[in-house]
Amino acid sequence: MPSPFPGMDPWLENPEHFRDFHGALTTYLREALNAVLPPGYCAKGTQLVWVDDDQKREPDVGVFRPTDRPADDGTLAVLGAVAVADEPRTQPERQPYLEIRTREGRRLVTLVEILSLSNKAGGDSGRAAYLEKQNECRVAGVHLVELDLLRGGAHTTAVPLAKLRAMAGPHDHHVAITVCGDRFRYFAVPISLADPLPAFPVPLDGDHPPVRIELQPLFTRSYDTGRCADAIDYATPLAPPLSTRLATWAEGILRAAGRIA
Repeated sequence: MPSPFPGMDPWLENPEHFRDFHGALTTYLREALNAVLPPGYCAKGTQLVWVDDDQKREPDVGVFRPTDRPADDGTLAVLGAVAVADEPRTQPERQPYLEIRTREGRRLVTLVEILSLSNKAGGDSGRAAYLEKQNECRVAGVHLVELDLLRGGAHTTAVPLAKLRAMAGPHDHHVAITVCGDRFRYFAVPISLADPLPAFPVPLDGDHPPVRIELQPLFTRSYDTGRCADAIDYATPLAPPLSTRLATWAEGILRAAGRIA
């Protein structure tokens, strides 16, 4: 069953759903990039890893090994050790993103990011790690494409917020594009909840023009293959809430689609 909304589904911003959606969209975006990149370029997936002591998360089974078992407290006591305290074992957080590299020399040309909830959480170590990587792109002269499909959290894309608001007008989400050269050039594709998700350009280097990616088909595929229609309870209140105008609009869409009574 397709999403009842014409573009981004605001109920997907719930942490319960967004991580799975984020992973699926990253995978389909890699596929779409490799379908249109010119010869000599390739998009590959990789991960940003950080440790966040303040967040409680489900364990990542990939980091466990058969030898990762609790110590024998009885044996330690016999050997003269006194139990003092215990605390939870912190697990690393992993976020997938995409790199576009040249075939010759494996040179990194463009980074493509779909912002996560941790990226936009003020004061969160995941946001600090992301901003550090963002700055490394600027220093290294690597183009950066950032998809912000989350209404909540701090402004995090590299495009200056004041300029974004002044030039892009009212919007709910956006794609930010940073083009590195003799100077940094910032571009944005504003996104409204009431409209289908737009296409956006991905810059390359040299004489190669940007490639164009259609975002709406990738969203639709991620929503459908994730069975989001079955997983999402559309009667659940949104956080952050929609404006009064958008809340009325969304309720009408959900009622017409039979997703709420």
